[in-house]
Amino acid sequence: MFADRARIIIKSGKGGDGHVSFRREKYVPNGGPDGGDGGNGGDIIFVVDEGLNTLVDFRHKRKYAAGNGECGGKRNCHGKNGEDLIVKVPAGTIIRDAESGKVIADMSGDNKRQVILTGGHGGNGNQHYATSTMQAPNYAQPGQPAMELEVNLELKLIADVGLVGFPNVGKSTFLSRVTNARPKIANYHFTTLNPNLGVVDLEGASGFVIADIPGLIEGASEGVGLGHEFLRHIERTRVMIHIVDAASTEGRDPVADIYAINKELENYDKILSSKPQVIAANKIDVIADGEDPVSKLREEFEPKGIKVFPISAVSGEGVKELLYYVNDLLKTMEDEPIVFEQEFFPAAELLTGSDTGHTVNVEDGVYVVEGPQIEKMLGYTNIESEKGFMFFQNFMKEKGILDELKEAGINEGDTVRIYGWEFDYYE
Repeated sequence: MFADRARIIIKSGKGGDGHVSFRREKYVPNGGPDGGDGGNGGDIIFVVDEGLNTLVDFRHKRKYAAGNGECGGKRNCHGKNGEDLIVKVPAGTIIRDAESGKVIADMSGDNKRQVILTGGHGGNGNQHYATSTMQAPNYAQPGQPAMELEVNLELKLIADVGLVGFPNVGKSTFLSRVTNARPKIANYHFTTLNPNLGVVDLEGASGFVIADIPGLIEGASEGVGLGHEFLRHIERTRVMIHIVDAASTEGRDPVADIYAINKELENYDKILSSKPQVIAANKIDVIADGEDPVSKLREEFEPKGIKVFPISAVSGEGVKELLYYVNDLLKTMEDEPIVFEQEFFPAAELLTGSDTGHTVNVEDGVYVVEGPQIEKMLGYTNIESEKGFMFFQNFMKEKGILDELKEAGINEGDTVRIYGWEFDYYE
């Protein structure tokens, strides 16, 4: 069964606690602190697996947790880091926050691997807190807590071309003729309940991937029938082949059918209605004598820039001309895959509700920033990476901390210290 949605709970690892201990040896009765640091918690990492094409595996398991970091030990022993958890998904999977529906990651294009939840940093052992006035600190830092999030996984098919049209107009028959896909075909509505993908191979051309989007009905954009289930899959396609029953075998007007389906596309997402379309006037092999519905379609739509091709998916008549036209049309378009931008940043969003409680002080010319939420954010962010540093900087800006530093008189090149990290300040 094709499974294109799932809801799961993911949890990163907790950071291990720092250790409190003191060096005690035979000839060193009053040694200094030697408590080790805790290990970092494991990350939740999503990775694209090209061998997967559905989300069916997530139907059987709903909770995914990375390993916790171990606590620090005596003699400066560092706790073991928790194991990362790799979650494999098919290409085209979108990860959304279940509550807000915002995009966390789109596993498409070049994005083959992304850390979704970062494990908590391990706490510092008491050796870090020794000073000239406090030579025997009895305090160690606890590890950062784990992050837990419920997410929706949504698989959007990645195809160059999408087939749209009313049920029973011949989309599955067309797909089976032009590709190696073998969809189930029967003469009743909604015979296709799951999207089908196929590869079109053209002699002397590169070919393309085509998806049979299950039959739409009026009201689909409002969720009538299985509308929303199907319309989601068209979003990534670059060109749509609109298949219509030119012979009106079920008594419908092909011109009215095209307008009805296009209205559903526009109601769902205006971007869909603006995608290039090609009309495949199907079933010309059973058009009654004396009728010429293809001319009517051409008169109505070709002045609008929509090319009409008379075809028979059963006999193959006109199919080759249609495919080469679509292939040439694809060549004129950008080949960049459609990737949804990230809207939800777990580390920042999960801390939004709590008060930063931060302070900005100047100590010996160094600007010291402290606060519980800032400390947590540091625990979830890899400051050593450029992306992580930029993310943390944006967090500081959104919380008004950069403005407070300016009010405190900071200048370019001055030093900012945040829980053991020191940065040079620049606009």
